[in-house]
Amino acid sequence: MSRLDDVLAHIDASLESALERLFALLRIRSISTDPAYAAECRACAEWHAKDLASIGFEAAVRDTPGHPMVVAHAREGAGTSALFYGHYDVQPVDPLELWDHDPFEPKFATLPDGTRIIKGRGASDDKGQVMVFIEACRAWKAVTGSLPIPVTVLLEGEEESGGVNLPPFLKQNAAELKADIGLICDTNMWDARTPAIQTMLRGLCGEEVFIHAASRDLHSGFYGSAAANPNRVLARILADLHDADGRVTLKGFYDGVPELPEALRKDWDSLGFSAEAFLGEVGLSVPAGEKGRSALEMVWSRPTAEINGMGGGYQGEGFKTVIPAIASAKVSFRLVFDQDPHKIRAAFREHVLARLPADCRAEFKEHGSGTAIRFPVDDPAFARARQALGEEWGKPAVFIGGGGSIPVTSELKKALGMDVILAGFALEDDRIHSPNEKYNVTSFHRGMRSWARILDALSRQGA
Repeated sequence: MSRLDDVLAHIDASLESALERLFALLRIRSISTDPAYAAECRACAEWHAKDLASIGFEAAVRDTPGHPMVVAHAREGAGTSALFYGHYDVQPVDPLELWDHDPFEPKFATLPDGTRIIKGRGASDDKGQVMVFIEACRAWKAVTGSLPIPVTVLLEGEEESGGVNLPPFLKQNAAELKADIGLICDTNMWDARTPAIQTMLRGLCGEEVFIHAASRDLHSGFYGSAAANPNRVLARILADLHDADGRVTLKGFYDGVPELPEALRKDWDSLGFSAEAFLGEVGLSVPAGEKGRSALEMVWSRPTAEINGMGGGYQGEGFKTVIPAIASAKVSFRLVFDQDPHKIRAAFREHVLARLPADCRAEFKEHGSGTAIRFPVDDPAFARARQALGEEWGKPAVFIGGGGSIPVTSELKKALGMDVILAGFALEDDRIHSPNEKYNVTSFHRGMRSWARILDALSRQGA
């Protein structure tokens, strides 16, 4: 018989001690991208290993060529086995002058609407989100002496600095880390009252292109019109990336892009999403992109081609009449479903080369790639997690897409062959990566309760 009610009561009664542990964790300056904080990153890994060991996990700090991993096992319980992934590293705090307090001295604050929040670097991304899961495990251990399912915890120390050591670590330790399902809490709710499970994430292909012409910058009065102008050549090439209806023109770009399933479209339509409000927050009003597509469909389930940066010629103060020798642009493609990033990269280069006039040449620089990922919402584990979240929040969890990319999801799928339940409790206004990062106390409290329910739900075979 489940002891879930007792576990939830324990979480409620222990909230203050859980917050004290979170504050202790937030004080550790685990900035992974700055070598000056390497010792703090190791200290953070050791803090987690000690904490997990204190509640009965077999926990160890595992070295990599960079910052260490934390691996902890609780080989107990029945039902679906799970691998929980999180990261203990955080972003740099610059610009420091925009913080209203020491970023590594967390504090409580109250918003104008009365909402109580936790402020500090890592409060939301990802220390607060990691601890809601660990505190749920702590409560199960305290009440019953064990977890309802076998759980492995994997905590990375380089998520905010590229994560280059994660793929080889997963490959080398696949047999140890493999589980029935992956769990990640590094995502958002739909809104402050509606839980969500992300089931689709877009892939990415990044390219930088350089257009070369003359051997040096030229005087536009002497050479104008007679000499090829890389700025004009590049502008035309980039303009040709889209047609009048907003569709990307690269050859084979939409290969592997099916129409959205009607059932999922209806789910998204029921969310009450307002494109006008979404764009209005950033001073815009009219959806761009593919004609005939909703804004939500475009940012979750359609591929994109975006020009992220352009440069060429004189860009300093004042005016200089030159024809530049070189122009460049950075272009990214967000990919969906079965699009192949390598084919997209090749198609982009073909697009550029086909439009080069005489006396010009192109140079390319690759900036990484990754495939899109989607998870089967009809999998029983997803259904149980959705039901558990609904029971906690009083309304059904929604299956949503994600416009960005979470590379670890595809790495877990590729190396360990597992699907991943992405259920997080952050909110859009948490200011992650920005000054004055915050995490709502309600997100922390009910996040713990939510994971306690999900662990219980995953133990019910055939439910």
